Amino acid sequence: MRIGMLTGGGDCPGLNAVIRAVTKSLIRQCGAEVIGIEDGFLGLIERRVRPLGWDEVGGILATGGTILGTSNTASPFAWRGRDVSAEVVAYQRELGLDALVTIGGDGTMTMAARLGEAGGVPMVGVPKTIDNDIAGCERSFGFDTAVATVTEALERVETTGQSHGRVMIVETMGRYAGWIALEAGLAGAADVILLPEIDFDVERVAAVCRERHARRRATLICIAEGAKPVGGALTVERTVAGSPDPIRLGGVAHLLREQLQPRVDAEVRATVLGHVQRGGSPTPFDRVLATQYGNEAAHLLRRGQFGRMVTLQDGRLASVPLASVAGQNRRVPLDHPLLVCAREIGVCLGEAG
Repeated sequence: MRIGMLTGGGDCPGLNAVIRAVTKSLIRQCGAEVIGIEDGFLGLIERRVRPLGWDEVGGILATGGTILGTSNTASPFAWRGRDVSAEVVAYQRELGLDALVTIGGDGTMTMAARLGEAGGVPMVGVPKTIDNDIAGCERSFGFDTAVATVTEALERVETTGQSHGRVMIVETMGRYAGWIALEAGLAGAADVILLPEIDFDVERVAAVCRERHARRRATLICIAEGAKPVGGALTVERTVAGSPDPIRLGGVAHLLREQLQPRVDAEVRATVLGHVQRGGSPTPFDRVLATQYGNEAAHLLRRGQFGRMVTLQDGRLASVPLASVAGQNRRVPLDHPLLVCAREIGVCLGEAG
């Protein structure tokens, strides 16, 4: 077997653990040759690849980022105004690939499915995102690391809030899903957690702040970048032309600060964590999960189960069709046990009334 492998979309803790596991599993189990494709689909477009052997993937388990590089703007179907998918398919054949492992989020899975349909080599997907929003997958690697990073940030700003009696707002990533804000908010003892799934009432949030200020208590708010006020719109930081997902959310924490300050007596401060949530060494949980995903991807390849993505369902490794993941988004269900738990321990979710 000759297997290609790429990492697409944004970087994420645990990517190198997957690369390592796929490579070592394939070499050890069936003597396969593994080819690393540089910078995601851009490497297929620009014909940039390199061999991956046992030594090349040694010592990378705990390293953040990806040794292959990645790109979140290179689409074979819209590269600089052209559809170059036919050239990419031809290059895959020229490389003599039997299959391609694509490690990424919903955008990467969408392109992988489309390339397969366009005549490309068979595909096997591995779910990657700190946002935990891939359809059909209850836990993506990188998420646990992001939650740990946000939790530490919440703990740090809380001490400043307590010292000065302030309202402290921390904005997380997550795109259109609130998983990071929800889990980190609970872990970091946030008083208010605001999610994309529940439009927040500014007056309700202000009332919580005023009540806590009256008791000489600070208020800690964890808000997801995709959250928006009732009747309001998403806060878009910028758009990136040519990207499969051109909208970049960001700045809702500053919007909330502007809305809260006239309504409360305490000083309101906002912190946008940004890319610190993506970087650094993966947690032990993410290292183990990523290794399991990589090993399972090798199993799918050996069994000839192509066009599928490795996943975790009900705590067990499984796989789902790539087509069922493409273009989908996994959001927090309104009856999720963590939301129920948050309400029952008195966390404000910004709901009116």
